[in-house]
Amino acid sequence: MKQFFIFALAMVFSFSGCNMQNDTAIAQTAPTKQNQSNKPAETKSKPAVLVELFTSEGCSSCPPADRVLAQLEKDQGNSEAEIITLALHVDYWNYLGWKDEFSSAAFSQRQNGYAERFKIDSIYTPQMVVDGQTQFVGSNLGTAQKAISEQAKMNKAAIEISNADNKLKVKISNAPTHDDSYVWLAIAEDDLKTNVKRGENGGKTLDHVSVVREMKLLGNLASADKTFEGETALSFNSAWKKENLKFVVFVQGKDSKKIFGVKKLDN
Repeated sequence: MKQFFIFALAMVFSFSGCNMQNDTAIAQTAPTKQNQSNKPAETKSKPAVLVELFTSEGCSSCPPADRVLAQLEKDQGNSEAEIITLALHVDYWNYLGWKDEFSSAAFSQRQNGYAERFKIDSIYTPQMVVDGQTQFVGSNLGTAQKAISEQAKMNKAAIEISNADNKLKVKISNAPTHDDSYVWLAIAEDDLKTNVKRGENGGKTLDHVSVVREMKLLGNLASADKTFEGETALSFNSAWKKENLKFVVFVQGKDSKKIFGVKKLDN
């Protein structure tokens, strides 16, 4: 009887030990809720939307629009889009008391192209244009956000940009259906400040972001083409602060003015 009791007791301990080992194995292999919650969330890049502001330091209505552009650029306060901004200073205010050092006749000409597209009788400042498809008074943040959300729904080309030894290389693929288009490079500078001496903004200090220093045509994308590759040598004016520069490449329809893709690279 004693031998039977010892045998039975041994069997109990053996069975318990097997259960403990199985439980340990299950605990090691089964993922815990905590482990599942710590898995990194997959992030999906937001579609990029181009916002252009035609502005001037000689225009008293422009500083509020400049602030709206800066808010869009810095806060990125739209959950549906990456907002890429450009400030194009026009030159037709230069004869009214203050010459804007960032202004260019080429930017006034670009604005005239939009006037034809939108069938506007005359150009004005501050004018904001979103993806080449919507225009409005540039100080209207609500209208800007609505237009950005609408354009974020559109298909865009994939754009890759690299800069090595001041040679910018661009690769475009998967372009959506488009008309004959231009491939543009805009070199823009952030964190600029001007003490305006005369004109409508005389006595004010104006802050600027995304001021276009130069626009270059990189090439053409025919309506039948889905891809593009090109490169250009970069040269910088001594007045520009290289650490504040950024490069914006975009595809724009020649007739439609629609932006079919846009990408930004910080210097």
